[in-house]
Amino acid sequence: MKIRVGIYGYGNLGRGVECAIMNNNDMELKAVFTRREPEHVEILSKSVPVYKTEEAISMEKDIDVMILCGGSATDLPKQTPMLAKYFNVVDSFDTHAKIPEHLAAVSDRALVGRKTAVISVGWDPGMFSLNRIYSTAVLPVGDTYTFWGKGVSQGHSDAIRRIDGVIDAKQYTIPKQEALDAVRSGSSPDLSTRQKHMRECYVIASDHADLAAIENDIITMPNYFADYDTIVHFITQEELDANHSGIPHGGFVIRTGRTGEKLENNHRIEYSLSLDSNPEFTAGVLVAYARAAVRMNRAGKKGGYTPFDIAPIDLLVEGREEVIKKYL
Repeated sequence: MKIRVGIYGYGNLGRGVECAIMNNNDMELKAVFTRREPEHVEILSKSVPVYKTEEAISMEKDIDVMILCGGSATDLPKQTPMLAKYFNVVDSFDTHAKIPEHLAAVSDRALVGRKTAVISVGWDPGMFSLNRIYSTAVLPVGDTYTFWGKGVSQGHSDAIRRIDGVIDAKQYTIPKQEALDAVRSGSSPDLSTRQKHMRECYVIASDHADLAAIENDIITMPNYFADYDTIVHFITQEELDANHSGIPHGGFVIRTGRTGEKLENNHRIEYSLSLDSNPEFTAGVLVAYARAAVRMNRAGKKGGYTPFDIAPIDLLVEGREEVIKKYL
């Protein structure tokens, strides 16, 4: 029997999850839930119903796992604990400092409902987190560095769009090559935020906007741009549509370490991602962990979990013997 999946929230990530389900033959999309009017939401799976989010709980018996596709700032802290009582759930909560708090809230509700909840699933947190833990375990004497980009930061782009006079914007986070080279050399540099990344902004301004004021508002914005070398380009709508319509991203996790009696031997572990579509890749990770959540629940593992708690073998469609034969 196929795993019956619900999608809670249908933006870029929700659409990516829908596509990912199509590529996993042990799953089927059962329903999509949206805060918009369902009749105004067009999904790819024409035979699948679209409901208001308020109707989700009434379908508790029809869905094996709910994949939550909301934002981490305001959506997931409320939605995941609420739904975890009724469904096995998976989310991509990515506010790193608040993950322990979020996990505790979700776990409490999942235990009440005897459900399984897996949080903070994606590429960072998620795939990058696993690489940080694996590389540190293998090379306990050393240093770990994470670089993000080149890629679009949706939160930073939104922050620019909120400035008076800005019509639209895309912001790219870009690792600095000299910082990457220093890390890869094994010299274990102590790098500041400004030394590791830069930010490049493409902005459409209204006709009579003060461009100098907009640029100053961007480069001095605390918590977003003030700590980085930031470049601002003013462009047209046509240029934005032609050259910046996608949502690419990626990055690197690098662990440099030393082994030997006198720590005389140097090693480097490097994991990298280059993504044409951030939401579609994140969706692929969510769907794999949705499979694991269902399997864990059926095995009696209830409560809240993170990617650190999930056996890799539970992510794949194939059974244990086939996985060992094929991948080990």
